[in-house]
Amino acid sequence: MENDLGLNSPHSMGTTIIGVTYKDGVILGADSRTSTGVYVANRASDKITQLTDNVYVCRSGSAADSQIVSDYVRYFLHQHTIQLGQPATVKVAANLVRLLAYNNKDMLQTGMIVGGWDKYEGGKIYGIPLGGTIMEQPFSIGGSGSSYLYGFLDQAWKEGMSKDEAEELVKKAVSLAIARDGASGGVVRTVIINEEGATRNFYPGDQLPLWHEELAPQNSLLDIWGAAASPEPMAE
Repeated sequence: MENDLGLNSPHSMGTTIIGVTYKDGVILGADSRTSTGVYVANRASDKITQLTDNVYVCRSGSAADSQIVSDYVRYFLHQHTIQLGQPATVKVAANLVRLLAYNNKDMLQTGMIVGGWDKYEGGKIYGIPLGGTIMEQPFSIGGSGSSYLYGFLDQAWKEGMSKDEAEELVKKAVSLAIARDGASGGVVRTVIINEEGATRNFYPGDQLPLWHEELAPQNSLLDIWGAAASPEPMAE
C-alpha cells in the first residue's frame, strides 16, 4: 500500500474497506490496489492487518500512515496482553487506534476500521475516520470506493446475518466498488473473526462478479504472442 489508500497522496491505497457484524462475529473486507497517482504501485497489497489474535484493522488513506499506526497499536496491545494476562478487547484496540489518530490528526491521512471478537461483547466493528473520532457501528465502510456503497449497504445489510450471508455481502460490496472506483481494484481479501478465531479468504479478480458495463477479461497480447510460433531471432 504505498502512499495513498483512497486519498490523494504520493502512495495511496485508493481503497475500498468494509467491516460488517453478523450473528456470531464480524467480517472485514478490502480490495488490494495501492496507487501512486495514476500508477498502480501494488496490485495485490493486504490492507487487512492483524493487531491481536482476535482483532484486525482495515487500512485506508496513506499507506505509510496507516502502517505506522497499526505497528504502534500492535506493540501497545502486546504489552497490554502481557500485563493483563488475557487478550485485549476489541474496544481497547479501537480506542488505541483512535487515540493515535486523534492526537496526530494534523499529520496523519488515514481512515481505519477496527473489527474483532471478544468474550465480553462478542463481535464489534469500530469506524475511525480521518479526524480521529470513533464510532461503534453494525457495519462500516471507508476509502475512495466507499462513496459508491452507502445506498447499497443501507438496503442490503440486515441484523443477524449468517456467516455465509455476511461474507457474500462483503464480497459483493467490494466488487461493486471496484467496478466504479478507479482507485480500487485487484483481488478481494476477507477476514472472518468469531469465537473460534480468525479465517482469511481470498477472491482473485477474475473470479469476481462483473457489474454494469464492465468488460470480461480478455487475453493479453503476451498470451496471444505466446500461443504463436516464436519469432525469428534478429539478424546480427
